[in-house]
Amino acid sequence: MKDELLRELIIRNDHKIIYLILDGLGGHPMPGGDKTELETAHTPNFDQLAREGICGLLDPVSPGITPGSGPGHLALFGYDPQEYIIGRGVLSALGVEFHLTEKDVAARLNFCTIDANGVVVDRRAGRIPTELNKKLCEKIRQQVKLNGDVEFFIETESEHRAVLILRGEGLGGNINDTDPQVVGEKPIEPRGEDPASEKTAALVRSFLEQVREILKDESPANFVLARGFAKYDPLPTMEERFGLKSIAIAQYPMYRGLARLVGMHVPPKPETYEAMWEQLKAFYDQFDFFFIHFKKTDSTGEDGAFDKKVKVIEEIDAWAGRLRELNPAVIVVTGDHSTPSLLKSHSWHPVPAILWSPYARPDAVTTFGERECARGYLNRMETRHLIVLALANALRLKKFGA
Repeated sequence: MKDELLRELIIRNDHKIIYLILDGLGGHPMPGGDKTELETAHTPNFDQLAREGICGLLDPVSPGITPGSGPGHLALFGYDPQEYIIGRGVLSALGVEFHLTEKDVAARLNFCTIDANGVVVDRRAGRIPTELNKKLCEKIRQQVKLNGDVEFFIETESEHRAVLILRGEGLGGNINDTDPQVVGEKPIEPRGEDPASEKTAALVRSFLEQVREILKDESPANFVLARGFAKYDPLPTMEERFGLKSIAIAQYPMYRGLARLVGMHVPPKPETYEAMWEQLKAFYDQFDFFFIHFKKTDSTGEDGAFDKKVKVIEEIDAWAGRLRELNPAVIVVTGDHSTPSLLKSHSWHPVPAILWSPYARPDAVTTFGERECARGYLNRMETRHLIVLALANALRLKKFGA
């Protein structure tokens, strides 16, 4: 639906919409098994929402396309990820509350492990502790020197993740990732797709050469991989597009950055699941839309830890059992993409989803799982349309036409 038309239909009321997002929720059976992680998990609270609401499967971009976290979340917020293409670096920078300017190009960094031949043997350096990350960033900050009238900034995100920002005139962000995405291969040399981006790529090459020398005696994090190069370009906000005063309750920096990108309020980082619940209660009367993000379903999937992912899903289900106490108009439970433990990575598989509201016409789904959701009234649709259904069930849309 076009933004101009949707804005004409928006009704502002006090009906609340809660989006409960389990990052990388979708899964796949392991060899010899017949159930996904979600189908294996004991989820009485999600099952009740599924029975009373409507269910389906979501394609974050389109069938067969494996989405990154940025496109997956933008689609959840109602932004067409094929139109609004945001580099991971921008999201990471916003997530650590770095103030970006129009002169900046940002990239997400992973501390990694390379062998004596420069081959990547661990893309995440064993998920080093955040404190070690900070020390390595400071070491790089003090020793790297770039030519020209360009500044660089390197900031810690969490664990093995960091963000690089280059600031200067005439820089471009159309640069390939240096992360080969698999172990057993060397990092890819950065190249720009246009003159401005090649200027940036030359600076990145110099940065990486120096980092390799600076970290050569470190273990396990002795190099960095870069991806998601992009310049900063603000998006229209959730309030401008949908009339929703929105808030993000999230622990990981990137998702806090995504929320800021679409104009959400982002309170201080909640350190525990219980702190997330306390934030939700504290801000409940002040906002219309609540984006609640859980990361560990994705990280356990990426680690290939099927049983751990099952346990995390069960923990979040228990956490969600209190949501009805707040009397929301709509509860959505889904993910930004699938991360099957079998693949240890994001995948193209559609994501199971529940939309619960008093006005949802119940379907035949009785439990929350991939195969059950395939039978639901939501059918299989692109994720970006979900927000319109949430608005409708919150009675926030007028009739279209006479």
